[in-house]
Amino acid sequence: MNDLSSLVLQNNPNTVLFVDDDQHILSAIKRIFSSTDIKVFLTDKPRDALAMLNEEDIAVLVSDNCMPDMTGIELLTLAKELSPDTVKILMTAYADLPTAINAINAGEVFKFITKPWENEHLINVVEEGMRRHHITQTMRKGDEGNLLSLAQTIELKDPYTRGHCDRVARHALLVAEALDLPQGIKTNIKYGSWLHDCGKIGVPEAILNKPGSLEEEEMEIIKKHPAWGADVARFSCRSDTIVNIILYHHERFDGTGYPTGKKGKDIPIEARIVSIADIFDALTSNRPYREAFSFQKAFDIMSSMRGTALDPELLDIFLKLMEPQEEKRI
Repeated sequence: MNDLSSLVLQNNPNTVLFVDDDQHILSAIKRIFSSTDIKVFLTDKPRDALAMLNEEDIAVLVSDNCMPDMTGIELLTLAKELSPDTVKILMTAYADLPTAINAINAGEVFKFITKPWENEHLINVVEEGMRRHHITQTMRKGDEGNLLSLAQTIELKDPYTRGHCDRVARHALLVAEALDLPQGIKTNIKYGSWLHDCGKIGVPEAILNKPGSLEEEEMEIIKKHPAWGADVARFSCRSDTIVNIILYHHERFDGTGYPTGKKGKDIPIEARIVSIADIFDALTSNRPYREAFSFQKAFDIMSSMRGTALDPELLDIFLKLMEPQEEKRI
């Protein structure tokens, strides 16, 4: 388990429950995880698995699909009612692939693992499930301390973004104040700014910290983080404002952004505000591939994005507010 995984799982359950009717598979799983910090529960009976969910705080449940007493999908569906925050993973043979995909699309399953598996991949998927479990529980608690702590933990994946979420929140709130938005919206803009990059916890550090430009395949992985983060926020019952910020903060005013290609004022205003704050802080912070730009240089670059990447009206408001802060950090 890497340093970030250990930090994310600190003071949180690092437990996984495997269910498979084949004892040889359970023995192999026990051996694979014996050198990790993950606490593993094993059973060959789906009914016993349901009982364990009532007795133990299980972060991740991994179930085989083809079992005589109950299918894996049936087990995971029942588990959703007993322990909704437990992350559910389906283990399936290639012949069951359409079934697994349908289960994922129906929202019952986080991921699936095909048999035979690669040991490292199996461990990585379980660790990713645990990170998702931690994020879900932290978001659900909802208090400021937990949300900010979560955002700061995510920032540890990329040392160049330390303090980024808090600065984005402060810049975004300047615009929200100028627009005289309701207090509840402003509070959620702050939380959404903190959490806007929460989906990056599933992106490898090697990609986040890569000097120079990314390969197309690496960029496609990066582009998944808004939807992944928004899915977790939605599952954690966060407000629509927070979900919108996480999902749409990489959309562009001209419709060429990601992940949905929304354009203009179809992009929720909270996301358009945070996008401006996000880009400004990225330009005025050091990155693996360049030094930070001066405020004036950042103003010039952002002005060139007026009407293409950025909402022109909101950008004008932001630049006017930031002019007195030129060449000094807020």
